Amino acid sequence: MRSICIPITSRGNYGKFKPIIQAVSDNPELELQLVVGGGALLHKYGDFIDDGTLDGHEVDLQIHFLLEGENPITMAKSTGIALSEFTTAFETLEPDVVLAIADRFEEIAIATAAAFQNIPLAHIEGGEISGSVDESIRHAVTKMSHLHFPATETAAERVRKLGEPSEAVYNVGTPSLDVMERIDVEDLESVADDLNDKGVGADIDLSDGYLLVVQHPVTTEYESNRQYIEETIEAISDLALPTIWLWPNMDAGSDGVSKGIRVYREQNEQDHIRWFTSLPIEQYATLLYNATCIVGNSSSGIREASYFGVPCVNIGNRQAGRERGENVVDVPHQAAAIKTGIVDQIEHGQYEPTTIYGDGNAGEQIATVLSEFDFDIQKQLTL
Repeated sequence: MRSICIPITSRGNYGKFKPIIQAVSDNPELELQLVVGGGALLHKYGDFIDDGTLDGHEVDLQIHFLLEGENPITMAKSTGIALSEFTTAFETLEPDVVLAIADRFEEIAIATAAAFQNIPLAHIEGGEISGSVDESIRHAVTKMSHLHFPATETAAERVRKLGEPSEAVYNVGTPSLDVMERIDVEDLESVADDLNDKGVGADIDLSDGYLLVVQHPVTTEYESNRQYIEETIEAISDLALPTIWLWPNMDAGSDGVSKGIRVYREQNEQDHIRWFTSLPIEQYATLLYNATCIVGNSSSGIREASYFGVPCVNIGNRQAGRERGENVVDVPHQAAAIKTGIVDQIEHGQYEPTTIYGDGNAGEQIATVLSEFDFDIQKQLTL
């Protein structure tokens, strides 16, 4: 059997890894190894571990590497700690293949730890263009990887242009769509009932429409993140529509975003917003599908929202250059522009769904390729 090590470090990458975890577990040719660390172990980012398991799958190792502060210095130092911790984890588990995903800062540590120990690396969602330091990390991980699972054909072509062999590039789509394809996303009522027992803020009625806000820090514009979130808060406050608002991720600048939110909550009565640190992907998918509009700078407004045809107001440069459907309207970090964008998107209503990021069948494809691919640890540029 071929052992596949999957590192879970945040709510976002767990949502994408979830169908792959199940597919690897179900494949008789593969053995699943789970390493959980970083934000996935911290309550403020959503602690996923339940009695040593993750959705019933045994967690092999738990590692801590995040430093408090959420600024460029702590992000760089956390990456260094992550490199040390993942090196030890891979030495202990001796996986045959390690999976990396997308462009978070700890992915460069995961890739380096695997590469220096001559462990084949498979990269999911490479080849995409995006803003911030994320793009540099994504392409660096691509160049350290031996097998590639991009989410679109355009991304697959970029991976090939980076000098990766065509036979190692498989366009499988975004794995998170697998989860969304297999649940009853129309069942908002059961999700709404459960949400009243979670989070903080107003008890809101979701039956007549609501906004879903997910805004993360922009690492390359670190000093501006407090101002950015205040512009979004002003727009959402003026509209006074029922709103589900998710906490930012753990990237540098998260401290500024979090402070802006906390100050607003302390100084204003909460009558139309409910705040959540994290939500299971099944609940998030249902909320996204039924939302009047998603607002912020999360990739889910670009990827999953286009799959559902949900209107999206994308703010700023964090997703600059990423492939998108017609559901996305781009606006600057200005309250008036954000407010206008939301009003226009609400007036437009639902868009035609698109499969630009896949059709919800990535997990099984990835597991099959992982079980059959003939890895060569020696990489060479093909151009």
